[in-house]
Amino acid sequence: MAESPELDYYEVLQISPNAELDTIHRVYRLLAQRFHPDNQATGDAERFRQLTEAYGVLGDAEKRAQYDVHRPTRQQERSYLLSEAIRAVTDVEAERLLRLTVLELLYARRRTEPRTPGIFYADLESLVGQPREYIEFGLWYLSQKKYIDRTDGSQLVITVDGVDYLESNASLRQRVPRLTAGLSPVGAR
Repeated sequence: MAESPELDYYEVLQISPNAELDTIHRVYRLLAQRFHPDNQATGDAERFRQLTEAYGVLGDAEKRAQYDVHRPTRQQERSYLLSEAIRAVTDVEAERLLRLTVLELLYARRRTEPRTPGIFYADLESLVGQPREYIEFGLWYLSQKKYIDRTDGSQLVITVDGVDYLESNASLRQRVPRLTAGLSPVGAR
């Protein structure tokens, strides 16, 4: 099965890049059951296809190792695509998409690493693919709205209000490439 470069398989399976094989298997079974097209309540054929594709790679130790080697390059490509998509819209909408991207990264980090849910500012810059000058306004706004907060260790974390805002604006976020890259290196400071 050919890999989809726009997908982050760890994100698709909602797991940490450090997850063990048995965890990958359990999560896949749970999500596959939920999104299987035969499930009339929650079935989603496209999501099921993505889950199966991700599991086909991450569930095989050799394929996973190969995927992990090329993953940083894919993250840079997604970052570039996001930057291009943001530039293609108006300034106001671009700013809104940037804020949603930041919230999505923080959301993914909290979901996959609940014990260390924060992201350092410098790491956030590289994950978003924008320099400090371009994200400073968005971080100020998110902080003033209490969608994000700073930890004692100067990491940025998403708040409950931020989760609610992100989830209520999910349809807007689906118009640009997803950029919730693997976040395990972020906490390793």
